[in-house]
Amino acid sequence: MSDKGDELLVYFFRHGGTAGNEQKRYIGVTDEAVTEAWKKKLGAIRAPAVDIVYSSPMLRCRQTAAILYPNTPAIMVDGLRECDFGRFEGKNYIELSSDTDYQRWIDSGGKLGFPQGEDISDFKARVSKAFLEKVVKECLHKHLETAAVITHGGVIMGLLETLGDGSTGFYDHIPANGECVECVFDYSQGLFIRKI
Repeated sequence: MSDKGDELLVYFFRHGGTAGNEQKRYIGVTDEAVTEAWKKKLGAIRAPAVDIVYSSPMLRCRQTAAILYPNTPAIMVDGLRECDFGRFEGKNYIELSSDTDYQRWIDSGGKLGFPQGEDISDFKARVSKAFLEKVVKECLHKHLETAAVITHGGVIMGLLETLGDGSTGFYDHIPANGECVECVFDYSQGLFIRKI
């Protein structure tokens, strides 16, 4: 096991719920706000103390970060935005039920790219690069031990799969709105060594 100084404890928070989330819509590039009910829920969460806070630049993440960490300005990381769902954006499974592209995507186990949107492998590469080059590099350089990352469900899933030990897949952990996923990232190994 690495020394504590070789590790970064990361608290990944999925943003609070939006109107589109409540309607089970694919919300990626749509810049929705957190609902008033969710602002109250987030206000009741006791976020852990951290050395630094990072956030996706999307409104729902910025609002969540400001509520969870009102005294710590979040550093925006553009690469931690949610996936672009293309033609599926803003729609739910009921509205897409007769779409042949959607059925193909479902049949692939969610491994195909999104029509007129982002390829899932490109998405995972984007978020991993952003996390490693901004969050990890900065925390390592500044000798920080704890960080909060306020982002999207797909981003958290992608990071845990691509930077994990290979024991989990993309759909093995889908965080709920407002959920915190605690992970330990090992600087020397360049991967998450465990999820708390």
